[in-house]
Amino acid sequence: MRGRVFLGFIAPSLVLMIIFIALPLVSVAWQSFHATQGVFEDVLVESCTPGFLTQTCVKEMQSRPVMQAGVAVTSTRFVGWDNYRQLLQPDAVADAFSPTGHGMSAVLNIDFYNALRFTLSFTLITLPFIVGLGLLLALAVDDIAHGLRGPVIFVTLLPYIITPVIGALAIRWLFVGDGVLTDAIRWITGHDVSMFAQGWTIELMMLFYRIWHIAPFAFVVFYAGLQTVNKDTIEASVIDGATRMERLRYVIIPHLMPLIVFVTMIHLMDSYRVFDEVVGFAAHAYRISLQWLTYSFLTPDQTGNRAVARASASAMLTMLGIVVLLLVPLRRTWRDHRGKS
Repeated sequence: MRGRVFLGFIAPSLVLMIIFIALPLVSVAWQSFHATQGVFEDVLVESCTPGFLTQTCVKEMQSRPVMQAGVAVTSTRFVGWDNYRQLLQPDAVADAFSPTGHGMSAVLNIDFYNALRFTLSFTLITLPFIVGLGLLLALAVDDIAHGLRGPVIFVTLLPYIITPVIGALAIRWLFVGDGVLTDAIRWITGHDVSMFAQGWTIELMMLFYRIWHIAPFAFVVFYAGLQTVNKDTIEASVIDGATRMERLRYVIIPHLMPLIVFVTMIHLMDSYRVFDEVVGFAAHAYRISLQWLTYSFLTPDQTGNRAVARASASAMLTMLGIVVLLLVPLRRTWRDHRGKS
């Protein structure tokens, strides 16, 4: 394919990526190093008490926002790393690990580190379950009769088809208050169980929901990969006396390894931006994620102000975390590519 023809194919995608990805990313990075504040001016205001003969007037200076055409005037200034320092709070972390500090418990009381702890554990705990369960489902469906594969694949994909927030709300309604599963647990144990009264139970449900929701994606990817396995190699291994586990270890998994790396990378990028589960389970009183922290900064406070600068810094740190997590699978992919070339 000639260079001009190739450029014509990719030009629309490049333009859209620059407009919707590159430029917003540059804007967020720029905002993370700046602070935008309203401009105020001191105005002499005279206030008088009611009455005519006994009227008393007092003059005082008041600070009021500068308005222009009905809109408050703002000013933007470069603040360097101040927004990041407000998020990371290095002084508070140092005090926590001082001889008189309270260690990691004090660090986790800081919103950013609390969100980082949950985001990392949520991402890394669900990863092996999603990959393992998806692979088991793919192997099981590949072994059943051809006539049953269509219905089984359809039923298996249903959790992935459901909108994430709707699925989280549905599971929450099963446990909250007098939900069906709450009544079932009460009937079996004879005790009232509140799954939303403790942070660890909510986190456990969010982990379960992510595995239930994303494992079908891994399943369909691995099932498609199993259709490309060389049947002659499988038959040869059977003739040589290889057991099912040995065929899985030495034939199937090496063949599926590029797909395993692909699913791992997709999961790392998606789970590190966990937000739907926090919203669906109304978990922000107990567990928050980095994405939720960014959202909370963008939510207007009682005065209508939004912490856009800190939200930008939080978003940049979230993106940095995704890059760090992807280094291992990307390094493996690059090494395999170099080895083949």
